[in-house]
Amino acid sequence: MSDAKQQGFWKTTVPKDMSSEQWESLCDGCGRCCLQKLIDDDVPLMYHTSVACRYLDIKSCQCTVYQNRQDKVSDCTLVTADTVADYHWLPDTCGYRRVAAGRDLPDWHPLVTGDPKSTIKAGMTVRKWAVSEAKVPESQWGEHIIEIQQVGDHDEA
Repeated sequence: MSDAKQQGFWKTTVPKDMSSEQWESLCDGCGRCCLQKLIDDDVPLMYHTSVACRYLDIKSCQCTVYQNRQDKVSDCTLVTADTVADYHWLPDTCGYRRVAAGRDLPDWHPLVTGDPKSTIKAGMTVRKWAVSEAKVPESQWGEHIIEIQQVGDHDEA
């Protein structure tokens, strides 16, 4: 049995002690971290858009260049046990965020259900409303704002 398949490992293993396979498996595949964000440093605000990275397969909510994503997109979100707290904008449902905060995974999470498509089936992905940045010029991203968040708003996960 692989580390990531060990039932309930996230309840007994702190993130910094997880294997990379275990840590990676906490991702529920929602695709929200792959959405483009606009930051207004003058205000300061972060504008979340429905515009997805060109490498996100919106139908499957999987990165098409996952192993090389940092080479393709220099500012790609790379969530680790050491950096998860820096990504306060990740959704409250995010497996990384929840486990790092000592909370359990949601009932629809693939590690809980055993079904890799359970996040999609539960309607918790960007699949039905995201649009690829390949179809939207950056000058029009502002027309796709779905949420506005204070930068520095570090509510507890």
